[in-house]
Amino acid sequence: MKKIAPYIWKLKPLQWIRRIRGFRLVYTPLLAIIIFTGVMGIILGALQLQEKDQQESALYRELSIAKQRIQLRFTNNVDVLQSMGRDYVSINNSSNVKSAFISQAENLLQSNREIAQILWIDESSQRQWIAPTINLKRDWFNHPDNAPVISAALKKTIELSAATNRPAFSQFITLKIPTNESTAREVRHIFWQTIPQVSENETKGMVAVLYTAQGLLDLIPGELKSQYRFTLLTDNEKVLAISSDKNTPRRAFSNQTTLDMGVLSPNLILRIDTYPPATNLTFRMLIGVVLGLSAFVIWSLWSVLKQMQVRQEVEATLRAETNFRSAMENSTPVGIRAHDMNRAITYVNPAFCEMTGWSAAELIGLEPPFPFWPEAQKNDLSERMNLALELSKNQEKKIGMEGSIVNRNGTILQTRTFIAPLINEKGQQTGWVTSLIDISEPKKIREELAASQDRFITVLEGLDAAVSVVSKESGELLFANRFYRERFGGNAQGHFELAGGNVAQSGEIAPAIESPSLYQESESEEIQLLDESTGASKWYEVRRRFVPWVDGDIAQLLIATDITIRIEANELMRQQEERMQFSSRLTTMGEMASSLAHELNQPLSAISNYCMGVIKRLQGNLDPSLQTDIIPALQKASDQAYRAGTIIQRIKGFVKRSEPQRKPSDINEIVNDAVGLVEIEAHRHRFSITAKVTENLPLVDIDPVLILQVLVNLLKNSLDSLREVYPLSSRWSAPSVTISADLDTSTFPAMLRIQVTDAGAGIAETVIERMFEPFFSTKNDGMGMGLNICRSVIESHQGRLWAKNHMDVEQTKRSGCTFTILLPLEIPGSISNL
Repeated sequence: MKKIAPYIWKLKPLQWIRRIRGFRLVYTPLLAIIIFTGVMGIILGALQLQEKDQQESALYRELSIAKQRIQLRFTNNVDVLQSMGRDYVSINNSSNVKSAFISQAENLLQSNREIAQILWIDESSQRQWIAPTINLKRDWFNHPDNAPVISAALKKTIELSAATNRPAFSQFITLKIPTNESTAREVRHIFWQTIPQVSENETKGMVAVLYTAQGLLDLIPGELKSQYRFTLLTDNEKVLAISSDKNTPRRAFSNQTTLDMGVLSPNLILRIDTYPPATNLTFRMLIGVVLGLSAFVIWSLWSVLKQMQVRQEVEATLRAETNFRSAMENSTPVGIRAHDMNRAITYVNPAFCEMTGWSAAELIGLEPPFPFWPEAQKNDLSERMNLALELSKNQEKKIGMEGSIVNRNGTILQTRTFIAPLINEKGQQTGWVTSLIDISEPKKIREELAASQDRFITVLEGLDAAVSVVSKESGELLFANRFYRERFGGNAQGHFELAGGNVAQSGEIAPAIESPSLYQESESEEIQLLDESTGASKWYEVRRRFVPWVDGDIAQLLIATDITIRIEANELMRQQEERMQFSSRLTTMGEMASSLAHELNQPLSAISNYCMGVIKRLQGNLDPSLQTDIIPALQKASDQAYRAGTIIQRIKGFVKRSEPQRKPSDINEIVNDAVGLVEIEAHRHRFSITAKVTENLPLVDIDPVLILQVLVNLLKNSLDSLREVYPLSSRWSAPSVTISADLDTSTFPAMLRIQVTDAGAGIAETVIERMFEPFFSTKNDGMGMGLNICRSVIESHQGRLWAKNHMDVEQTKRSGCTFTILLPLEIPGSISNL
C-alpha cells in the first residue's frame, strides 16, 4: 500500500474517473456474485440444519417405539410365564399336566421368536422338562463346546434369582458355531432369564427362558427395520445382533438408548442408524445452479487475463516434456518401435537401431515380415505378432512374448517384446508401441543353472533318506527330496519333528535349532515318529547341520535315515525275553490262585453261616421293620458271600484247566444280574446302563458264574472308557452303555450273541491287537489279566470274544467300541446237571 499510494495521488481527475469506471465494470459483478453466493449459502445452510433437526427428532421417536416394543414384550413374557408357573405348581404335576404345560410353552415359543428354549427347574435346581422337545437350535446348545458354558450361566442365574426371589438375567453367552451354519447368526448370542415361583415365602420352582439376541430385533416392526438399522450392544460396545448387514453412510444419524428389562437385567444398549435418504434433486440442483453461475461469472472475468499466461506456461511445459522424453528414449537400452494400424513401422529409437544394425530411415515404413527377423522364424513370428497386436487391441494392456532378432552382422539376440496400443488425444487407437529387451545373456545363465540344478536334484531324489532344508528365521521349508515328501508331505512339520522341536507361533524355529554353528554336524540321534497313514511307528537316524542358503540366510540341513527294520528286530528279541518271563509269571500266578482260594473259602463260609444264623434268629421277631429292611439285606450278604466262594472255586478250577460247571441257564437272568452288580458304580459316576435282551431266548448250556464275571468285567471297562471322554459336568448328556443278547443267524447253526456297546474313546489300533495278551494293560494299576481271563472263559465254552471300534460319520476318529461274545446254543459232549 505504501508503494501504491504515491501513484494514486499523482493520477489526474479524468484518470480517476476511468479507474473508478473500470473498477466498477470489473469488480461490481464479482462483488454481486460474492454477496449472492453468501446469501444463498446462509439460506441453504439454515434449511440443512432444519432438515437435520427433523431427522434427529424422527430418529429419537422411532428408537423410543422400538425400545417400548422390546420392554413390553419382556413384561408380557414374564407375566405369561409366571401365570403358567403358578398353575403348574398349584396343580399336581402328573404326566398329563406336564404335557399340557409343555404344549403351552411350545405355543409361546412359536409366537415369540426371541425365545429359544423354556425349562422348568424344580426346587432342587433340577431340570424337569424342556421345550421345544425337537429343535435344530438345541443341537448347538447341547454341543460339547457350548453345553458347559450354557449350564454354568443357567446355574449362576438360578442362584441369583433364588437369592432375590425376583426374575434375574444371565450375562450374554457367545456360542461356538461355524459362520456358514444357517442358524449361526440367529443363536450365536444368547442369555438366560429365570422367573422364580414363590409360594408361602418358599421357591417352588423356576421357569428358565433362553433368549437370543437376534430374536429381540425381530420384535421391531418391519417398516422401521426397512428405514433404519438397529443394533444390540453390550456396555463395552460388543455387537450382539444387527438387523441388517447393509452399511450406513459416514454422515448417517445415530442414536442409542439403554434397555431396562428388569431389576437384575444385563446392561444392553439399543442403537439406531439411518440409511442414506432419497436424493433431494431440487435442493441439489438449486445448489448446483447457484454455484455454477457464480463460478462461471468469476471464471469469465479472470479467464481472459490468465489465458496468455497459461498458454505460455503450457508451451514451456510441453517443450520440457518433449525434451525429457526424447532424452529418455535416446538413452534407454530398451529398443522401442511404433507401428501404424497397417503394422508398418513409424518410429524407432537409437537403441532399436543398435540392436538390428539398421538405420531409422531404412526401418521406417517396413511391414512384416521384417528383415531383422530370422529367416526360419519369419512366418511364426508374423503370426505371433498379429495375435499379440489383436489381443492388445481388445484388452488394452501390454502383451509380452519371447522371440529373437538378427543383427545386420549376423548376430542372433534373444529378446522379450512388450506390445501396447497407441492412443491419441481423442482416445482413438492409431497404432501400437513395442519395446524389446535383450535377454540373451540372462537366458543363457538361467539355462546353465537349470541344468546344474536338475543334476543335483536327480541325485537327491534318488536317495533312500529324507533330506530337508528349513530357514532359521522364518521356519519355511526351502527344499525336500522325494523320500521326505512321501513320508512327511510338503510342509516343514516333519523336519521339526525329526529335529526334536516344533514351529513357534511367530514363525521362528524352535529351540532345537536356535544356536547355529555353520558346517558343524550334530551327533546322530534316533527319533521315533508315528506314521499317520498306517498308524505304525517309524524310527529314523537323524543328522543335521547349519548351512548358508542361496539368499544369504542361515538354514538347517537335516538328513534322516529309516532304521525301523533294525529297531523292530531289537524289539522282537526283547518281546521273546518278555514271553519267557510271562510264562514264569503265569505259573507263579496259578500257584497263588490255588493258595488264595484255599485261604478265602473258610472266612467266606463263616460269613455266610453267621448271616444265616442271624436271619434265623430275626425271623422269629415280629417287628415289621426287621422283616422288610434287615432280613433281606442279610440274605443278600449271605448270597454274595456264597457267590464269592463259588467264583473262587471257579477260578481255582480254571487255573487247574478243569472244565466249566455248565448247566442250562437263562441268559436274561445273567444279564440282569450283571447290570445290577455294575449299575451302582455306574450311578455313582453319573452314567446309565441299558439292557436289551430278545424275548423267548432258549436256555444255554453254560457256567453262569463265569459268564456273569465276564459280563461284569466288560461293563466296567465300558464305564472306564466313558469316564475318559465325558467330564463330570457333562455326563448327564452321555449315552448309556448298552448290553444286548440275541441270536446270530448269520452262522450255522445259530449262536447266542451278547454285545456290550459304549460311546467312549474306543481302543487304539496298537492296543486292540494286544489287549487279550496276559499282563498287557493300559491302566497304571492294572495287572493285564482281566480280558485275557475273559477270552479264556469264553473259549472254554467253545465260543469267541472280540472287540471292534466305531467310527464317526466322516470316518476321522473313533466314537466308541463294541465287545461281541458268540456262544454255541448246544455244546457237543456237554453234560447237564439237572
